[in-house]
Amino acid sequence: MTHTDDTIVALATPPGEGGIAVVRLSGPSAFALGQRIAGRKLKPRHASLCDLRDALGELIDRGIVLFFPAPRSFTGEDVVELQVHGGPVVCDWLVDTALALGARAAAPGEFTQRAFLNDKLDLAQAEAVADLIASGSRDAARAALRSLEGVFSDAVHDLLQALTALRVHIEAGIDFPDDELDLHEDQELAGRLAWVERHFRELGRAARQGKVLRDGLAVVIAGPPNAGKSSLLNQLAGEDAAIVTDIPGTTRDPLREHIAIDGMPLSVVDTAGLRESGDVIEAEGMRRAHRELRGADRALWVAEAAAGADHARRAARQTLPAGLPVTLVLNKIDLLNAPPSMQARDGDTVVWLSALTGAGLDLLREHLKSAAGFQAEVGGAFSARRRHLDALAQAEAAFQRGRRQFDGGALELAAEELRDAQTALAEITGEFTSEDLLGEIFANFCIGK
Repeated sequence: MTHTDDTIVALATPPGEGGIAVVRLSGPSAFALGQRIAGRKLKPRHASLCDLRDALGELIDRGIVLFFPAPRSFTGEDVVELQVHGGPVVCDWLVDTALALGARAAAPGEFTQRAFLNDKLDLAQAEAVADLIASGSRDAARAALRSLEGVFSDAVHDLLQALTALRVHIEAGIDFPDDELDLHEDQELAGRLAWVERHFRELGRAARQGKVLRDGLAVVIAGPPNAGKSSLLNQLAGEDAAIVTDIPGTTRDPLREHIAIDGMPLSVVDTAGLRESGDVIEAEGMRRAHRELRGADRALWVAEAAAGADHARRAARQTLPAGLPVTLVLNKIDLLNAPPSMQARDGDTVVWLSALTGAGLDLLREHLKSAAGFQAEVGGAFSARRRHLDALAQAEAAFQRGRRQFDGGALELAAEELRDAQTALAEITGEFTSEDLLGEIFANFCIGK
């Protein structure tokens, strides 16, 4: 049974020019509107070549029409897809026609939201749709696809079932105290407790890896002028993305590149050199650099190797936001005839390299993967988000509290903590969630999906 009573329409393919575009309708009137536009009776799951006309009967385009009747459709409702030549005029005309005939413009993510509301997907799978679209590497796409296929959800359900079995076992000891059940000597119960603890740990580790695959690492390259920041960006990107000159202040606006290191997405921002300057434009560039640093996961502070690590560390700490993880990159080792190396000094990682020759770049790449907690072996990885990690952490904390209550003999409190663990876990798949959370999640989808 569907949870919506109106029909929505949107362009399901990217706006602009292309060979083909898809306009999608979903809802109780989708079939009638599709037949009205196509001018013929539509067969379920049959591609029909039709003359598509507007509300006044004027020909819009000649294209393919597909009808997917409820409930066997993506949204669980009647869905009609109009495949036409990919031009903005044709697409807008078709959407305007559907609106004139009674449809409503779809909100961001509303098609997927309807699939969730109609039990075609759970919430983790719905989020995986957006993650698959936005994936920044093949590994990230594979992980999102596994989540879409239900790998993450199945693992969560297994934990939920195990927690339910634990509660049933413990509550039996509460409800039937005269049976003299010694739960603390129950080997089956001990085995279940150990299984849940182990699987919380394993699922948390996999989810953290999944978040890295999805979000990657946001890195900002900062440092004084002429230290080689733009050259470092070019080496990491594998192309001449930034202009490199000997003139201080060449970089003004932050320059962003999205790359992948062994499948890990990496967003790298090259910023203006940080120094005292009376140049108004250069000062604005430095202001924007500080803004980028405030939103970064890590800073790469680039300085000349000849200045030494201690000097670079002092400059970084005086300039960078407090609490921002920093890697000291001592560049231009080619001028010193020094070998590339990496070491930890006073809590900071220091990498000696040459952005000109590329020597030491492999050390920096491995360091960035390690800093993000990324592992290259991702055969069973799935996509995960920050809210999933938070829910898992809350559930595991409640489970551990329940275990302590159980060990202390407080069975009622133990059962209640296990209930809280179940509630936190259920937020991942949407079995227990709030309207505000749903609105926040689907608002970040693209329109038409």
